[in-house]
Amino acid sequence: MSGRADRISMYNRNRFKLGLFGANCSNGRAMTTAPERWHADWESCEKLAELADDVGIDFMLPIARWLGYRGATNHQGATFETVTWACGLLARTKRITVFATVHAPLVNPVLAAKEFVTADHIGRGRFAINVVIGWNDDEFHMFGVEKREDHEDRYTFGQEWIDAVKRMCGPEDEFDFRGKYLNLEGVRLYPKPYRGTFPLIMNAGKSPAGRAYALRNTDALFTASRYASAEAAKQEVDAVHEQARALSRETGVYTVGEIVCRPTRREAQEYFRYWTEDAVDWAAIDYMLELKGITRVTQPEGFDRMRKALAHGQSGFTMVGDPDDVSRELARIESLGFAGIGFSFLNYLRELPFFAQEVLPRL
Repeated sequence: MSGRADRISMYNRNRFKLGLFGANCSNGRAMTTAPERWHADWESCEKLAELADDVGIDFMLPIARWLGYRGATNHQGATFETVTWACGLLARTKRITVFATVHAPLVNPVLAAKEFVTADHIGRGRFAINVVIGWNDDEFHMFGVEKREDHEDRYTFGQEWIDAVKRMCGPEDEFDFRGKYLNLEGVRLYPKPYRGTFPLIMNAGKSPAGRAYALRNTDALFTASRYASAEAAKQEVDAVHEQARALSRETGVYTVGEIVCRPTRREAQEYFRYWTEDAVDWAAIDYMLELKGITRVTQPEGFDRMRKALAHGQSGFTMVGDPDDVSRELARIESLGFAGIGFSFLNYLRELPFFAQEVLPRL
């Protein structure tokens, strides 16, 4: 198997793809002070990838994070750069697809294309790309880069960037690239991607410009919405599919979630309450909201609700219960039309074995 369709299917026939999200970051996606939280050291990441590969998890998706969210734990303050993280994990695994998440405005496309091809050969075609345009001003300042104020301009640049990368990975020997923002001369890239096909590409654009960008350019749209109802989720998935077909494209819709699975529903609920109520890093949550311009002053009505929502899982679907509960919820999510889900645990390495033993067989 080596064609483009094989890459998009992650080289398997699983109808609903299961992935681990955020394991390259300290705390993962749990904004908690619980001492057993994920610390994301390399040895743990390596063991997690090998275990995920063995039990049949389809993909690993990292978060591109350059600065932490302060607070008591400096949430996501210790992270691995995602392309090199993917290279290390691809070299240690045999089947799983590993993504890199890349800020297009912070990485030169010639360098990015060379990194992507290198990772792709290490993984023999199991490398995938999550392109992000970026939102965090503090991270842009860290690079000495100004985020473009006009939202449309950000995606104009993003389009040029992905066009240049794809063209480098294509059959041309040498070319010049002229755009509004990029002017590249005498561009050459060898080797080309593994067996000549471009890696699976994902994007999480949510605004009208971001959604249009994802539909034009990617194989997978990653949504991080916290849906008001199952009907609302299905409506969004159906709308994406309709919009993609209008462009003569097929785009899989992926979502995100958190899982707490224990032998009994009561155990799972009690543990979830412990780390989302008794051991919350409220300072980190407040800082994350502040970066997005959300404070008690700017949004007095919804501030407490948004704080609690972050404490209870940053976005998407929260699955808390026994193996039957979690497997039913995953099946329900699949029935809404989603192609896959990237989920997190409080501690990935401790919790994945039970999930693999009890939930996967039920699916």
